[in-house]
Amino acid sequence: MHDHTLHKLDPECPPTGGFCRTHELNILLLAALYAVSRVLSRSLAFNETLRDVLRVLHDEAGLSRGLISVVDPESGKLNIHTIYNPDGPDSDDAQYGPGEGVIGLVLEKPRTIKLVRVADEPRFLNRTNLYQSDLPFIAVPIKVGGDLKGVLAVQPELPEDGLLEERAQFVEMVANLIGQSLRLSMEVAQEKSSLLEERDLLRRTVRHQFGFDSMVGRSAVMRRVFDQARMVAKWNTTVLIRGETGTGKELIANAIHYNSPRARNALVRLNCAALPENLLESELFGHERGAFTGAVESRKGRFEQAHGGTLFLDEIGEVSPAFQAKLLRILQEGEFERVGGSKTIKVDVRIIAATHRDLETAVDMGDFREDLFYRLNVMPLFLPPLRERIEDIPEIARHLLGKIGGEQKRKLTLTDMANRRLASHDWPGNVRELENCLERAAVLSEDGVIDVDLIRFPSARERPNAPRPQRGGPAAPPPPVFASNSEAVDIDDPNLSEKERVIAALEQAGWVQAKAARILGMTPRQIAYRIQTLNIEVKQF
Repeated sequence: MHDHTLHKLDPECPPTGGFCRTHELNILLLAALYAVSRVLSRSLAFNETLRDVLRVLHDEAGLSRGLISVVDPESGKLNIHTIYNPDGPDSDDAQYGPGEGVIGLVLEKPRTIKLVRVADEPRFLNRTNLYQSDLPFIAVPIKVGGDLKGVLAVQPELPEDGLLEERAQFVEMVANLIGQSLRLSMEVAQEKSSLLEERDLLRRTVRHQFGFDSMVGRSAVMRRVFDQARMVAKWNTTVLIRGETGTGKELIANAIHYNSPRARNALVRLNCAALPENLLESELFGHERGAFTGAVESRKGRFEQAHGGTLFLDEIGEVSPAFQAKLLRILQEGEFERVGGSKTIKVDVRIIAATHRDLETAVDMGDFREDLFYRLNVMPLFLPPLRERIEDIPEIARHLLGKIGGEQKRKLTLTDMANRRLASHDWPGNVRELENCLERAAVLSEDGVIDVDLIRFPSARERPNAPRPQRGGPAAPPPPVFASNSEAVDIDDPNLSEKERVIAALEQAGWVQAKAARILGMTPRQIAYRIQTLNIEVKQF
């Protein structure tokens, strides 16, 4: 509360008792200075605190009709920013140029101005109609780093009592505190602006890096995949990306997220095959403190981290049936409990899953829940193996060489013969194998030119999934399969691609898929999946 007795010096002190009056004023102003510092330290929102500062000067220091004007960086003039006057208007749009009025004098030459009585100063304009003519007036510059940023003006509530100098020094200290707060506020605003610019730059960079236009692949089958991914990116639809290992499933997941409305929020990744089931549950759902040995504090899981964004579950086909049931619940309800907790947590997460496994077969074998399969398989995207899009190899190779060359800090080129050798390989490891092959060739190239002799592939014996030779003599050859034109075709011939094997079986079965499935030892669901992923055009009879 405002207490006017605080602003009147002790009447018991005689007029000649200057020390007593000065001491009492200093105590008063010291308390007011502490109150001002608390106001300024309360918030970095500089504009919101100025009025509170002027209120403190009025209530605690007997300095009323406070006014703060700031320098307009464009015009160089002083604009009224904040006024505190409980007895009248507290806003005004007055403006002062250099030398205009007493406040303009501070702008012209930054210095403290003390008037014993306003009415005695002919240059005082009083454009705000704020000040009383028979009272003193104090105007002090507000500086930041030596530069004038504004003016603090106040009027003591009492006529001149011989202590105007002390009051002016106090106002100078307040102006200094305001200047320091303004400097800190400007630094925070500048840092915030820089962080926002950096964030927007990173977003543009990431959007460009993971944009569909920047993805390598001009074959018809890849253009179809990109078109489907671009369409599904706009919605919250669950996506299941399918394809062999090394075909770029994570790249497609990145592109979908960063070109979706959720791009401003997190893309959280988890390889389901990389963790045992007990750790997988904690990673996905989080855990409470004390849930298990080593759980010293609560921890958010990947679902909570991805709230508002996207969760990419790679190798989803590797999770156990028991864990599939837990995963199904959150996909259906959008809620779960942390490990060791009882509180139900709801999240808004888009799911993108990926697998190289034949989930149809896993469902038939009872290894994968059918209801979870249909929950994930809302929008399937099939990434073809590299051997099914040989025409993309030169462009992919150039892209990968640019990446490898950047790491080696030199330019790498590929000869035509080397390109032809790359196109003749069946690429069981797909793009990942191609990248390893090119990096190996780049290491062996002294001048950065990669010729055909540097393109080397591991032998069948070196491949991790290569069939091992059987002891006891060669195995008996499988019975041949006869196509409809009576030409014998060995479906298990290692020189045949998977697509050729399926087409041969379909030809032999008269393009009846159920019969072709029996020839290949598959279920009808499996051969339908093969026909779709291998882009086989079914003949109609």
